[in-house]
Amino acid sequence: MRLRGKSAVITGSAQGIGRAIAEVFASEGAQLVISDISIESAQKTAEEIKVKYGVETVAVAGNVAKLEDCGALIEASLDKFSKIDILINNAGITKDNLVLRMSEAEWDAVIAVNLKGVFNCIKIASKPMLKQRQGRIINIASVVGQMGNAGQVNYSASKGGVIAMTKTCAREFASRNILVNAIAPGFIRTAMTDKLTEDQKQIMTSTIPLSRLGEVADVAKAALFFASDDSSYITGHILAVNGGMYM
Repeated sequence: MRLRGKSAVITGSAQGIGRAIAEVFASEGAQLVISDISIESAQKTAEEIKVKYGVETVAVAGNVAKLEDCGALIEASLDKFSKIDILINNAGITKDNLVLRMSEAEWDAVIAVNLKGVFNCIKIASKPMLKQRQGRIINIASVVGQMGNAGQVNYSASKGGVIAMTKTCAREFASRNILVNAIAPGFIRTAMTDKLTEDQKQIMTSTIPLSRLGEVADVAKAALFFASDDSSYITGHILAVNGGMYM
């Protein structure tokens, strides 16, 4: 098991990509802090993973846009596992609109969670990692942070910022053996995409050379690579998991 004895904090992990990462990590022996905005959802996922994989889990509710919530999240990991080996910054929201129609509130909300939230978690989690002289930070960015997307100026800007933050933090923390990388998913099949019509799905897949949507497992396996010893000489890298949509 590649993550036996490791502790991982995963934001936004009650469902979707975050849950898929949590399950893959659990299957490799990791102890987990499951974090989400809803404590009920976080507890349900944490208990299900604990029973299924036989690993220790703890559920923590919080809004990553609030620094104090991020502090409580990392403290929960230290209280339960006495360390934090891996941080996955996955929590994110969308509030799509064209630039001319986007409200200040829509802009601020997405930037606060998707960009400031990553900063908050890294700021808090890096302190125990620096003392440990080791750690892995994996940020979930997006293909639209690399290529842009009409109607998503706030989301694209937030994910582009995450990419730049990843590279900066990789430089700042390298001397303490803290590796910082990011994954930039393309169109991934989730509960949200399942609600799209067949015509909408066809339009989406027409932009992808592999002609299909990705699966949450594709992102989870990429996260496992960055979390494991297989990536011990990689930092500041942005791994595209997009079916060739952006090269």
